[in-house]
Amino acid sequence: MEKRETFYVTGMSCAGCAMSVEQVLSQSKGVKEAKVNFAASMVMVEYDESVVTPTDLQEAVQAAGYDLILEEETESDIEIRQRKEYHKLRQNTIGAIVFSLPVFIIGMFFMHMPYGDWIMLICTVPVILVFGRHFYINAWQQLRHGRANMDTLVAVSTGIAFLFSLFTTIYPQYWTSRGLEAHVYYEAAAVIIALILLGRLLESRAKAGTSAAIRKLMGLQPQTVIRVADDGTETEIPLKVIQEGDVLSVRPGERIPVDGTINTGVSFVDESMITGEPVPVEKVTGSKVFAGTVNQKGSFRFTAERVGNDTVLAHIIKMVQEAQGSKAPVQRLVDRIAGIFVPVIIGIAIITFVVWMWVGGGEAFTHALLTSITVLVIACPCALGLATPTAIMVGIGKGAENNILIKDAESLEELHKVGAVVLDKTGTITEGKPEVTGIYWNEGISAGIYMPVLLELESQSEHPLAGAVVTYLTEMGITAGRDGSFESITGQGVRGRIAGKDYYIGNRRLLEAQSIVVSGELQDWVQELQLAGNTVVHFADEHKVLAVIGIADRIKPTSAEAVSRLKKMGVEVYMLTGDNAVTARAVADQTGIGKYQAEVMPSDKAEFVKSLQRQGIKVAMVGDGINDSQALAQSDVSMAMGRGSDIAIDVAKLTLITSDLNVIPKAIALSRQTTHAIRQNLFWAFIYNLIGIPLAAGVLYPCCGFLLNPMIAAAAMAFSSVSVVSNSLRIKAKKI
Repeated sequence: MEKRETFYVTGMSCAGCAMSVEQVLSQSKGVKEAKVNFAASMVMVEYDESVVTPTDLQEAVQAAGYDLILEEETESDIEIRQRKEYHKLRQNTIGAIVFSLPVFIIGMFFMHMPYGDWIMLICTVPVILVFGRHFYINAWQQLRHGRANMDTLVAVSTGIAFLFSLFTTIYPQYWTSRGLEAHVYYEAAAVIIALILLGRLLESRAKAGTSAAIRKLMGLQPQTVIRVADDGTETEIPLKVIQEGDVLSVRPGERIPVDGTINTGVSFVDESMITGEPVPVEKVTGSKVFAGTVNQKGSFRFTAERVGNDTVLAHIIKMVQEAQGSKAPVQRLVDRIAGIFVPVIIGIAIITFVVWMWVGGGEAFTHALLTSITVLVIACPCALGLATPTAIMVGIGKGAENNILIKDAESLEELHKVGAVVLDKTGTITEGKPEVTGIYWNEGISAGIYMPVLLELESQSEHPLAGAVVTYLTEMGITAGRDGSFESITGQGVRGRIAGKDYYIGNRRLLEAQSIVVSGELQDWVQELQLAGNTVVHFADEHKVLAVIGIADRIKPTSAEAVSRLKKMGVEVYMLTGDNAVTARAVADQTGIGKYQAEVMPSDKAEFVKSLQRQGIKVAMVGDGINDSQALAQSDVSMAMGRGSDIAIDVAKLTLITSDLNVIPKAIALSRQTTHAIRQNLFWAFIYNLIGIPLAAGVLYPCCGFLLNPMIAAAAMAFSSVSVVSNSLRIKAKKI
């Protein structure tokens, strides 16, 4: 049986580490897919639990020098773990800076002071063996498994500088006896470690902002709840121990902890975090309530039905987590580069050393050592590795905060290419429920006499349009008080007999069958209603039409605005509906949609999407019903309205958890911002390495005598990662 789980990974320090973990897991028996999110230190693994267990996966990762956390952790547990790691990193950074500062001052300004080399040695040892020891431990673990990562570059470069300096400090006459000055490079080793630690500290702080959306969603769950015992006593318990069937109490202003059904009490609940609708929903006995929503003024008790990972909120959180861990198509190229990056850099450093030894003249060894160390230090796979996932995490997180649930990074990246949006009408452009727009009575007819008759007949009908009439009349305070016979006439309407008199409610065919004529004035109303997109229902007695009823599926207030925004963004909007041509034209006219098709079947919708794709247009399909699932699957980017069918939501790549169509242009704008940030990040990451590595190797030395100082290279490398993460965080500040 296949299972999908997300684990926290420890020990990853760069994109090369992420590739190593991903490769180890992907090659494990029984694993179908593994995706590592370096920015979040998480891995999503899809595996066959009959073949491999989480413990097996942990052992495989540990063998590669990393670790998986198997204990089920909440987001707060992970946050505590990350905070501890951050504090430890902060202590190491401060310690490394304090001890490397005197090394830097002596090495740069007082290099010939008495016992200067020994003072620098004493200060450098704690930096190497205490504050920066994990670089060497991790590098050794990678070497044992035939791998290399960012720690390998740091360990090799600083280790060579330190060992060479140690030899020179203890045995300086080896150089002086040969007429050479006994240089030491403690400042290179100590300051490089201090700067890289500082860079990782800043990077860690910046990365914390990328998972803010998940923390906000997790914050919607209360940590404790009130459980009601069989004898009515109430006890406060942790959220984790709630079980299905428990009766829980919710007081005014509290968040609902799990999904369930109300037993006693009446209240209004703010469900905007799930539906996007700002108006609180009335809840009575038998009403469903959902985790994370906020109770208003009333109190109630309810039975827990979905707890833990089964709640609607938990599914939303899981979807966002998996989406943030997914990879955009552009990331595949980056992964391949990151996988070979470190070995290539080590190769370049060796070549640099050899070339300088060959052409360096009297200062050959000094230049060869410094340039090769600088090449190792300046190379940064981290910037490449963080470029895409940080932007994706921020983009998907921002989407979740704006009622846009994005299932994977690919759809977020594809969305900016969309040239056409195809909208279903019912439930997407319109509210999805018929409402009476008006009842128009024939001249001389007393509405007060016949409305109870109309209500009596319609309340016995199962037709959806009858329900709209019943709701309309009930809200007016009309009551049905007369008993009578009732008969449904298929395809035409209903006939009823009340107080010895026959009445008819239905379409034009019903009237024609009974030879009842619509009068001139009412006929004008019928035409006007139909032109406005209404379905017309006739109410008649044995002789004449008493009234005509206009029923329409109201257009959402924001639909026209959303269509206008999409057009301004250069996106063509199409509408498909199974409704008649007159209604379709009325809806299209009111919303500003220029292109539409009426009376289409579900298969016709999919074929329409194909026809646009054959023209080379990227198509986004938006729908909410089972009849839209075929077209959703065919489209390049599929969007389901959150209140729609489960099938439509399962098929779609994006779920819009609100009825407001304005989230569609928001989603496209978000995709454009995220894609732009990814391109910027990758550009700077590649350019940084393409320019920095040749500079470090000394290509400018022959023409202008310029050699890059290893300490400057370390600072540049450290801040390249920080700049990439900071650029991704700019997405949060932009308006969509």
